[in-house]
Amino acid sequence: MPTFGLVDCNNFYASCERVFQPSLIGRPIVVLSNNDGCVVARSQEAKALGIVMGVPLFKIRDIVELHDVVVRSSNYALYGDLSERVMSILAASAPQHEVYSIDECFLDLDRLPVKDLTGWCHALRRRTKRWTGIPVSIGLGATKTLSKIANKLAKTSAKADGVIDLANHPEWIVAALGKTPVGDVWGIGRRWSAMLNERGITSALELRNAQDGWVRQRMGIVGLRTVHELRGIPCHELETQPSPKKTTCCSRTFGHAIADKDQVRNAIISFAERTAEKIRNSGQVCGSMQVFITTDPFDTSAPQHSASASTTFMTPTADSRALVAAAIGILERFWRDGFSWRKAGVMLLDLSPAGDIQPTLFTNHVASNGLMQAVDRINDRFGRGTIGLGLSAKDAEWRMRQEQLSPHYTTRWQDIPRVRMSEQVPSGAEA
Repeated sequence: MPTFGLVDCNNFYASCERVFQPSLIGRPIVVLSNNDGCVVARSQEAKALGIVMGVPLFKIRDIVELHDVVVRSSNYALYGDLSERVMSILAASAPQHEVYSIDECFLDLDRLPVKDLTGWCHALRRRTKRWTGIPVSIGLGATKTLSKIANKLAKTSAKADGVIDLANHPEWIVAALGKTPVGDVWGIGRRWSAMLNERGITSALELRNAQDGWVRQRMGIVGLRTVHELRGIPCHELETQPSPKKTTCCSRTFGHAIADKDQVRNAIISFAERTAEKIRNSGQVCGSMQVFITTDPFDTSAPQHSASASTTFMTPTADSRALVAAAIGILERFWRDGFSWRKAGVMLLDLSPAGDIQPTLFTNHVASNGLMQAVDRINDRFGRGTIGLGLSAKDAEWRMRQEQLSPHYTTRWQDIPRVRMSEQVPSGAEA
């Protein structure tokens, strides 16, 4: 029987903010979405105050002021870098692993030459916290779904101290499933949760005991696999090699509505460059592109409009020059004056491996690839946006509002923390 481990970073965004600001430990923290709109992450202290996910900041101003809640803009550069550090530790500890999200990773623990997996997991928790500053919880189970449940319980159980092993303690499974609301089961969304509750199935244990025929009829094969996983029958394998993406997108909600065409054009150029960088990093090329812009649907006092169009490339490409030129051409096709635009984006479609390109007589792929590799190396070394097409100002109108942004402690030279050693005079010595 396989043993899956799920490592989940506790309150990840809030924990990242605390790594270089230990004075925030113990204080309630909320992290906001793009343009500082809604709450997308909370510390445990903020959850205890009743702050819910997705609530707009303006609706909780009273709570923020009354309880001195720390408010931070999303610092994706910091979160992404700390995530990579955590994942590198996990990869070195368990070579067979699957990075599931920015703060979650499945481990294959079945082949590890370890007698006491619980002790091994506690040591991994301590090592991760010591090397990165990020606290994690670990759940073990015979299936991915059971490891998810074990992990969730490990977060809230003081006795477990961050680790629960349902794989080697099957006698705990019934109690664990009984404590787990059916809506918290991996793969059970809001719609299925409501349907199950209406039929008296409120816990993971009751779902596990449901009849296969009924589950298949009401929830299809996907729901039946979830039930089997709750019974300890593995239906989801470890995906050590993520499936290649078929699309990639870069879109932003502007800091405020923009009517100026040059500003919108500038944003589209930036998004096209970013998507080009993404697919080059994954060794892909795109066969077509879509560009879209839209007004603010919540501003009922302004005229509403949205527009999108696409184009197909004769030869699939990842060259920023070709993609930027195509994006500008698309924008010119559907641009309309008289509207205040709130969001725009560029999506690359029909992605395929770069090695599958059939060279043409009139395209110099070698020169194109060499130039793009040079651009990527410069940006990797000196920071994204150091070199590009149509450089835009850091304070351009279309850029997101990030009024509560913490420093980029690990990815920007000027933000690296400085440590000052105070010279202490030994007792009895002359100053």
